[in-house]
Amino acid sequence: MTQPIGISALSFHTPHRYVALATLAEHHGIDPEKFSRGIGQDKIALPGHDEDVVTMAAEALAPVLAAHGTDGIDTLIFATETGIDQSKSAGIYLHGLMNLPANMRHVEVKQACYSATAALQMACAHVARHPDRKVLVIASDVARYDLDSSGEATQGAGAVAMLVEADPKILEIGTVSGVFTEDIMDFWRPNHRSTPMFDGKYSALRYLNALVEAWRDYQAGGGRAYEDFARFCYHLPFSRMGDKAHRHLAKEVGTRADAAAVTPGLTYNRQIGNCYTASLYLALISTLETAEEDLTGAHLGLFSYGSGATAEFFDATVVPGYRDHLLGARHGEILKSRAAVPYDAYTALWQSPKGADAARVDMPEEAAGRFRLAAIDDHKRIYADRGA
Repeated sequence: MTQPIGISALSFHTPHRYVALATLAEHHGIDPEKFSRGIGQDKIALPGHDEDVVTMAAEALAPVLAAHGTDGIDTLIFATETGIDQSKSAGIYLHGLMNLPANMRHVEVKQACYSATAALQMACAHVARHPDRKVLVIASDVARYDLDSSGEATQGAGAVAMLVEADPKILEIGTVSGVFTEDIMDFWRPNHRSTPMFDGKYSALRYLNALVEAWRDYQAGGGRAYEDFARFCYHLPFSRMGDKAHRHLAKEVGTRADAAAVTPGLTYNRQIGNCYTASLYLALISTLETAEEDLTGAHLGLFSYGSGATAEFFDATVVPGYRDHLLGARHGEILKSRAAVPYDAYTALWQSPKGADAARVDMPEEAAGRFRLAAIDDHKRIYADRGA
């Protein structure tokens, strides 16, 4: 019998400030329901100038290490499309901040919003070869679009940390995947730009096409039938995209979509916004933590999409005792304790630190958590652990 492999810890972090989309609506002179109903979003998480993908990852990872320790962990895979260095993995910075063991491998992976799924599959493959080993998968991103652009309402920020091991405590990851890739220009960010280029309507259409193609490939590989799934989790550039995707998939299989199968996964996204690589896994956490019924033994369908484009449909099964290993109370407190900011404060936070010349830039202390980016000095990022 094949040993089950999957996820034993799931933790997310998002910054302590946000701008309400009603505030953006007021600034632009439009009906707030364009956002609340039209795209299904209420808030956009806003990192401070001393917060980035590394500090958010550290905040997400800290409770995982506190609960599980580092024994057996020999790999960390950092998924992001908000890279802070063209050479050095963000995971190496994280390694130093978290005092991880020296005998580890690190790598950063990138393919728009999809790469955390590639990281998860790589982690499962490694554990399958070495069942006594464990892998940390980090997904961390800041979704930032130009001010006053059509993508402005789909910004956000957040990180998810996962611990992958044999005999998992939360989810067993299935061995069948359906994959699809096509070379398109629906969303991209050239090296010289800090914000992306995109065609939102085209991207949504290609997302739906990729979902169907990945689903068909999943079925061709012997995947589970549609009716076997209790819940579905989708990549969420905005929460209404999950609704659209689910209806589209139901149409493909010739049935009527059940909104209850997707709604729990949208809850956290509405409050945080898009977090790129972390988005699908934020939906997964939301599904597990907000579903009213016990999901033990339930099969979950997961769809990952990264513009450009690569997509994957795969499944996971909830294992007995999973609720004992969720961090719902912690996550609820993170969301509850956040503060709203007015429009002018939002635009000030939107400007990320550059550090483009060799002069030292000391960051204002804005982060509410334990970890922060203290300075950029001679192009070197200097992080601080205020809890050490």
